[in-house]
Amino acid sequence: MQIEHKTTVLAPPSVLFHIYEDVSNWHVWDPDTKRAFLDGPLQVGAKGKLTPTKGNTVPMRITEVTRDRSFTVESKIPLFRMVFEHELAPTNGGTEVVHRVTLSGPLLLILGRMLGKQIDSGLPVTLKKLKQLAEARSAA
Repeated sequence: MQIEHKTTVLAPPSVLFHIYEDVSNWHVWDPDTKRAFLDGPLQVGAKGKLTPTKGNTVPMRITEVTRDRSFTVESKIPLFRMVFEHELAPTNGGTEVVHRVTLSGPLLLILGRMLGKQIDSGLPVTLKKLKQLAEARSAA
């Protein structure tokens, strides 16, 4: 199951990527995140934990990073995997931001519907808050 939302932000990719790198403040722009941390900088192989506002804390691992372009986070629990892709593409005067979540594993039949609805309704709110924060920082 894959869910994707996108928006255009009037800020350069570097501003957005800087916001992404500040993992302990993801909750500022992602209302579905209560707390998040990594054991080091946002780089491939970094591990940490994410506590959603609804649900239990899950492990996370950074599986891909291209500075000012993209990063991917993977969270695995027994029989279930979540992959969160964040992509930045420069546009005239701004950045197209894509957030994509892929859910897989044997528990998809049980967890997929509930989480899918929550993610599908939450991503537009997350992107709106990210847009506001990045545009405010870019204007400053």
